[in-house]
Amino acid sequence: MLFPIADDNSDRTSTPVVNYLLILANILVFVFLQGTGTNEKFTNAFSCVPGEIISGRDLVTRDRTQMTARGPVLVPGLQPTPIPVYLTLITSMFMHGGIAHIFGNLLFLWIFGDNIEDRMGHFRYLVFYLVCGLLAELSYVFVTALFASPASLLIPSLGASGAISGVLGAYILLFPMRRVTVLVSFFLIPVPAFVAIGLWFVFQLISGLGKLDGRQQGGGVAYAAHIGGFVAGLLLIQVFLIGRHNKTSGRISS
Repeated sequence: MLFPIADDNSDRTSTPVVNYLLILANILVFVFLQGTGTNEKFTNAFSCVPGEIISGRDLVTRDRTQMTARGPVLVPGLQPTPIPVYLTLITSMFMHGGIAHIFGNLLFLWIFGDNIEDRMGHFRYLVFYLVCGLLAELSYVFVTALFASPASLLIPSLGASGAISGVLGAYILLFPMRRVTVLVSFFLIPVPAFVAIGLWFVFQLISGLGKLDGRQQGGGVAYAAHIGGFVAGLLLIQVFLIGRHNKTSGRISS
């Protein structure tokens, strides 16, 4: 797979303040509230649980003991959620499952988010990001309810990848030929954005379809959220650009 490292920002004219704040918010939640992934009770309380979204009820399950190579480990169950369960569609966007999870997500946001904010404007970009994340989570809930086993309805979903997928969808539409530097094995190679992001989306699509066998999401990777967020970004970007000045053409988008 191609792993993006950087992109061409030579035409960016504004400071991506919102993008920086989103990255900072994710880091602060992960470090101070999730305890870098060790505070599973907090994580299970504020993650998005499909069964809760479908029923509208706060679901609490018992802790269980799981056998590992190092012996039995206590795995916390779903915790009481002190906010309306529908708000977990938002809170889950700012939590992550581990160091690799948050690093990969925030690297993509760092590379691709600034150009979308520059084109869209600060406030619109924030709303766009949250809306894409919300639609991504709803996609995950819908696909889980439709195809997965009943037990999967109780598996928490978390991460910024759905919202970031929306950013990628916008990026590939607005900047298809923008040069993106990717890591391939041990080599850095510049490729057009449509290649870097397009291959990423194809991987998500193939992996997502491969999970539609009754065991979907058992590994905790919500490909449906990635696909849903990406499609949302593709469909919504032009709506959010209405009235914004197009720097490349000198026109007002309409």
